[in-house]
Amino acid sequence: MTASLPPPRLLPSGDAAITVEFSRSIDEQANRRVLALDRALADAPIDGVTETVPTYRSLLVHYDPVQIGFDDLGERLITLARLPVLQTAKTRRWRVPVAYGGEHGIDLEDVAKTLNTTPDDIVARHVAGDYRVAMIGFTPGWSYLSGLDPSLQMPRRQNPRLLTPVGTVSIGGVQAGIQCLAGPSGWHLLGQTAVRTYQLHRDPIFLLEPGDAITFYAVDSKEFAEQDRAAERGEFVAELVAS
Repeated sequence: MTASLPPPRLLPSGDAAITVEFSRSIDEQANRRVLALDRALADAPIDGVTETVPTYRSLLVHYDPVQIGFDDLGERLITLARLPVLQTAKTRRWRVPVAYGGEHGIDLEDVAKTLNTTPDDIVARHVAGDYRVAMIGFTPGWSYLSGLDPSLQMPRRQNPRLLTPVGTVSIGGVQAGIQCLAGPSGWHLLGQTAVRTYQLHRDPIFLLEPGDAITFYAVDSKEFAEQDRAAERGEFVAELVAS
C-alpha cells in the first residue's frame, strides 16, 4: 500500500528547516497527507524536531541541526510520509454564523452579477458547502478552507483592498476563507462572522485547527451584533457539533 503513494520532495529551507512538499498546486489529497504527516510527528516526535507548520501542500519542519542532520531527518520524514493516510482521530465540526451582504458582505451583489444569479442563490450555495480547514496562515487565525462549490469559484479581485473588516467570510479562486483580524485582501467579501478564530486572551487562543470541518449558516444583522458582543467577552459563538 505504501508504494502507491509517491514520495514528497524535500526542500532545504535555510540551515534548520525542511519543506516536505507533496504537490505544487492546491490539492485536497496532498493536504490530507500534509496533515497526516503533521499528526504522525506529533504522535511520535523525532528528537531534534522543534516545530512543524502545515500548509495546503507542504509541511515545514524546523529542526536543531546539532541534534539531527538534514539527510537523517529527510529519510525519516519520507518514510512517515509514505504511510497510508488513516483517519485515526474524530474530526471536529463547527457551525459558523455569517451575516451575508450589505455592510457585512459588500461584494455579494457583484459576485451574484458576475455569476449570473442572485445574492440569495449565492448565499444558499455557500451555506450548503462542506468545508475543511486546510491551513492557518497569512495573519493570526486566518483560516483557509477547501471544499468551495465549483460554481462559486472565480478569480480574485484585480485590485486588492488595503483593509477588510474583522471576521470577513470570503471566497477567492478555489478557496473560501475566514479572516479574523482586519487586513488587506483580494478576495470577494460575502459576509461577516462574529466568531473570533484568534483571541489572544482566550483559552484556546486559536479556535480552529487544520483538519476541522466547517459549515456556515446565515444570521441577520441583529443576531450578528448579539453574537459579536458575546464573542468579545471570549465566548466561542461557533457551535461545536461533533468532535
